[in-house]
Amino acid sequence: MVSERTMRVGPDGGQPPWLVVYDSKYGNTERIAQVITETLAGSSPARALHVGQVKAPDLEGVTLLVMGCPTQAWHATPAMTVFLASIPRDRLKAMAVACFDTRYDKPRWLTGSAARHLAKLVKQAGGQLLTPPESFFVDRSEGPLAAGELERAEGWANSLAASFAKRGARVHLP
Repeated sequence: MVSERTMRVGPDGGQPPWLVVYDSKYGNTERIAQVITETLAGSSPARALHVGQVKAPDLEGVTLLVMGCPTQAWHATPAMTVFLASIPRDRLKAMAVACFDTRYDKPRWLTGSAARHLAKLVKQAGGQLLTPPESFFVDRSEGPLAAGELERAEGWANSLAASFAKRGARVHLP
């Protein structure tokens, strides 16, 4: 689970403005989500939730939504697809969104990419992608993560925070 330090709330005591939602079968995607959340928490209050724990109030006030899951059958997990479809369009349009996945380090045409699938669904729903989708690699389906992937996740999260800072003023809440 994500440490208490990353479960900070916004300055008004309300919902954190950045939320990482993940699905994970063997714990690899959860580990990436934890690193992303820990890193984002250095710039703004952030927390991570398993996709099965997210309730509608968790999205209130969120300005950056990061979604990640393992690639399964070339796509996102059913739970993540259902979650994304459950977000009201006006709420999704008010957030910056970033997507990541875990998959084998093989050509994308061979493995598919949950992150690209999620990004396509976000765009179709009128959402705004903050950055292109990102893949993090596993050595086998059960893991472990490939060497250096946790560090890459930290770097990606830092780039998300920097990109958000550059465009954050253009994200307007309904």
